Amino acid sequence: MIIQSHKGPYEVHFRKDAIDNMAGLLPESGVVLIDAHVADLYQDRIGAALAGWPVVRIDAKETNKSLEAMPGFVDQLVDAQLRRDQCIVAIGGGIIQDITCFLASTLLRGVEWHFFPTTLLAQADSCIGSKSSINSGSTKNILGTFNPARKIYICTDFLKTLNERDLRSGIGEILKAHAIAGPAAFDALAAEYDGLLERGPVLEKWIRSSLDIKKEYIEEDEFDQARRNIFNYGHSFGHAIESVTNYAVPHGIAVTMGMDMANHVAASLGVAGDDQFRRTHPTFRTNYAGFETVEIDVDAMRRAMSKDKKNIGRNSVTLILPGRDGTLFRAPYDNDDRFADACRSFLHEGRAA
Repeated sequence: MIIQSHKGPYEVHFRKDAIDNMAGLLPESGVVLIDAHVADLYQDRIGAALAGWPVVRIDAKETNKSLEAMPGFVDQLVDAQLRRDQCIVAIGGGIIQDITCFLASTLLRGVEWHFFPTTLLAQADSCIGSKSSINSGSTKNILGTFNPARKIYICTDFLKTLNERDLRSGIGEILKAHAIAGPAAFDALAAEYDGLLERGPVLEKWIRSSLDIKKEYIEEDEFDQARRNIFNYGHSFGHAIESVTNYAVPHGIAVTMGMDMANHVAASLGVAGDDQFRRTHPTFRTNYAGFETVEIDVDAMRRAMSKDKKNIGRNSVTLILPGRDGTLFRAPYDNDDRFADACRSFLHEGRAA
């Protein structure tokens, strides 16, 4: 797959041999940033390929995906004598991707980077699209750049060591892409939901499909100024759910709940009928099973949503909601008592229905 961007085309390769043949896929020189857990899991298979490379091990946690953590990573890259004509190689999931993309955008005024995504969420969604986002203080994803990896190698063998929680987190983003593509695409995916959990050919088919859907949007609107906004479906609610639960709910599962909540809130506010919620809720609920009773304070969630960088009004929240024909659209809504009641109705009744 070739994707066009403001920095030129970049490549996505599906390689079943990317773990055992990593040495043949690495650039000539540079520095590797790797999820410490992935490094330990795959030491026997990638250790030889990384021998001779400066390697920075990073714990993939939210506190490391922050402005406050960046100086420490910069120091390690400087100590490794990274040059502008070299490359940073990221091996890990979305957190490692965000850290690497941000550093590659800013260090030495820009360094090429390559990516081996190791989580389903990264393989099926975030690996393309150019975005990086890091946190500052208590505000999530407030800083970032647009800087795509020049080469991306997707190896679904990495997914065999994911726990089911992280697998379902990635499935959440696959569900999002196909909800955006329309009812037929979503229903076809929902019919094969159980096959996704088998981590085999069915899952790879839907990873490819997700990237194909996203490719169309990001090539037309790389900088997220218009049509691409729709990919924030579920994210305003989802990011707030992550924040108020102190990230006890994983990103893709929070997004799944956020999409379900968006559909329910749309019906409650009268901007849509309840048919969209009734049609998609069984699949969404299956994907966030085990989290449907997690306590979420509505007022805290609304405060978190008020900080969302997508907002365009002082006392409003900008949301992606379905209309009466099921088409998703972006609009501001008053963050008032009526909105609070709609959110409360979902959290107390709708999500467990």
